[in-house]
Amino acid sequence: MKFEVDVDSPPDEQPTAKPFNRWHPDIPAVVEAEPGETIRLEALDWTGGQITDNDDPNEVRDVDLTQVHYLAGPVRVEGAEPGDLLKVEFHDMGPLNDRSEFGFTGTFSQQNGGGFLTDHFPDAAKSIWEIDGYTVSSRHVPDVRYEGKIHPGLAGCAPSQELLEEWNEREQELIDKHAEDPSSIPNHPTGEAEPGVANPPTTEGAQMGEMDPDEAEEAAEEAARTVPPREHGGNHDIKDLSIGSTVYFPVYVEGANFALGDFHASQGDGEITFCGAIEMAGYADVEFDLIKNGMEEHGVDHPIFEPGHRGPNFEDYITFCGYSVTEDGEQRYIDSHTAYRRACLQAIDYLKKFGYTGQQALHILGTVPAEGRQSGVVDVPNACSTLAVPKGVFEFDISPGNLDNRADRGDLVVTDDPLG
Repeated sequence: MKFEVDVDSPPDEQPTAKPFNRWHPDIPAVVEAEPGETIRLEALDWTGGQITDNDDPNEVRDVDLTQVHYLAGPVRVEGAEPGDLLKVEFHDMGPLNDRSEFGFTGTFSQQNGGGFLTDHFPDAAKSIWEIDGYTVSSRHVPDVRYEGKIHPGLAGCAPSQELLEEWNEREQELIDKHAEDPSSIPNHPTGEAEPGVANPPTTEGAQMGEMDPDEAEEAAEEAARTVPPREHGGNHDIKDLSIGSTVYFPVYVEGANFALGDFHASQGDGEITFCGAIEMAGYADVEFDLIKNGMEEHGVDHPIFEPGHRGPNFEDYITFCGYSVTEDGEQRYIDSHTAYRRACLQAIDYLKKFGYTGQQALHILGTVPAEGRQSGVVDVPNACSTLAVPKGVFEFDISPGNLDNRADRGDLVVTDDPLG
């Protein structure tokens, strides 16, 4: 059995089962699987085809974020009950090369959600990547070519009604707190064009799979957005959940109702441009099994995973350090968020010395299999975060002392009209 997509058709006009873009316990399963059975799940790219293979960054600027993400499923696993752990093994995955041969990376406009470094890169930009098997390269980011670590950015089981209501309540409390006092939210920008702190339910852009239309409209009023990760799984964007990985998802509803999507040809830890991986339409061959009463037996109510051992296997890295001190010199206390920002900004400034622009460097860090670490969280007042960039992704030596490799490497096209 499998879940198929047509990349040339809009999400709501798929010829077989419709994908869905909200979490709700009543979205009906469209695929069934027995424990021990392997099925293929295909998914559109996370925007549902809003980004095309051209040089126009306005496509990224104008993305309708109420629509995302588009998930394959749900899959009902026979015998799955609340309290079980759903064991999901990723046997194979890849791009839909017979139907879609490119991927894309975007810097979101600050007015459309921004990103990790939106105060440094407030305008939209786009890079297109050619996907040749597992190898990626881009006309917009020259002299970078490497084997990516393909993975689904998003996977999980349906929430129970009780868990859904808990999500909505706690996230609304955060929204209300921010509205009352924006400065009270740590690590969140408080500028004029700031991104939101959470995404509450909205019927706008909601696609509820194969639900009855009347029931779907009512359910969409409380259905959770797919944007963040939560207890059930969701949008973790963990680059190491690739071929050969095994993930154990908590089961909250009968049948589990598993789904996945948001395929990436490659990504660096943190997906720091927000639309920061190499986004693509893709497939995964997954095998299901059950650990009965696994949540209680193992004391877990969040996913756990065992990474696979498929490459790329880089040996040489250049590693950048960041500490809990903002760019303006403000000392923070054991702030790993600030420390990772500083490590990323150090890496961007370094790559600019070799001829890349800041936007190109940002897209490099968001897409190559860079390793992010919380290296130290005990030495007051500074946390130490590190970002290790694999040297082998470049077609020249980026080690210190090799600035003779500097060259004009062009630029990404950046929109000059952030508001559209």
